[in-house]
Amino acid sequence: MLTGRLKIRHLQLAVALDDHRSVVSAAEHLHVTQPVVTRGLQDLEALLGARLFDRGPRGVSATGVGSAFVGHARAVLAQLASAAEHVHALAEGHEGTVSVGTHLAGSNLLVPEAIDQFKRLHPGAVVTVHEATPDVLVLQLLAGSVDLIVGRLTSTDEHPGIVATPLYTEPIRLVVAAGHPVLAVEQPTLADLVAYPWILPVSQTQLRGEIEQLFLRQGIGFPRNRVECTSILTMRSLMLSSPYVAALPQLIAGADPALALLPITLHGVSRIVGVSQRRHSPVAPVHHEFARQLADVAQRMRVTLDSEGVATMDPLDGPQEPARDPDPDS
Repeated sequence: MLTGRLKIRHLQLAVALDDHRSVVSAAEHLHVTQPVVTRGLQDLEALLGARLFDRGPRGVSATGVGSAFVGHARAVLAQLASAAEHVHALAEGHEGTVSVGTHLAGSNLLVPEAIDQFKRLHPGAVVTVHEATPDVLVLQLLAGSVDLIVGRLTSTDEHPGIVATPLYTEPIRLVVAAGHPVLAVEQPTLADLVAYPWILPVSQTQLRGEIEQLFLRQGIGFPRNRVECTSILTMRSLMLSSPYVAALPQLIAGADPALALLPITLHGVSRIVGVSQRRHSPVAPVHHEFARQLADVAQRMRVTLDSEGVATMDPLDGPQEPARDPDPDS
């Protein structure tokens, strides 16, 4: 593949076939004729010595070898796009695009405020935001589909290809709608809440495990009536329509007058919110500038959390090794 016989058009063709599952649709997407796609695929398979796609009456589907090759092709094309973006940013100053991956922590305040501040300074730059679960975002970051991830730093970030910078520590709080009946209880406890419906993080996430351990340590049965969700809009709608109890980052709930924070401390359950980027990858000026705005907004959030009596992290200078959330049993 390094003799010059493998062309960029081969990579684009494989990706187009995998995306569209049709020779005709792939040809339309690439603005070429169907015979050109057919010959290109034959050339590519001959070059690799393997069958990449199975042909059938309903189109084409990647073989096992084909799926593996398409994954590499996507990564190479993403790196080429990143290289072009880097050169363009250097030539044009802070023009270009920054692609931000985010999940629940940071998506409500940190990312929007950083975008607003960044765009005031660089109106010509484009910011695209991708929301997904942390595991999916890490794969997108490594493949080059996103330039950085903003959210909770967990063991998922402990990858040799990723460097993570902590920004602030935010407690997880139990949240209900402002008119929830439990607010009439003077000192509610976790046991008082089990009978209500709950909104919890999805299974296999670190936060979900910490909450389960909290119930276990207090000898309380885990809520059976529950919804598993990571969408803040869905969670908020549910809480406003029914007496749900949700576990949310403090800054998300505290900024919403329609929601109320319960005076219950979830010992050992918190979020280290930070930014993750690819290690040993060229950083375009536009990406560096957006990260600088994130750090500036995060500094103000640390002050806000400090004023509410919450222990927070000291300001950090530059990238650190991937951070872990505190051990809930420590």
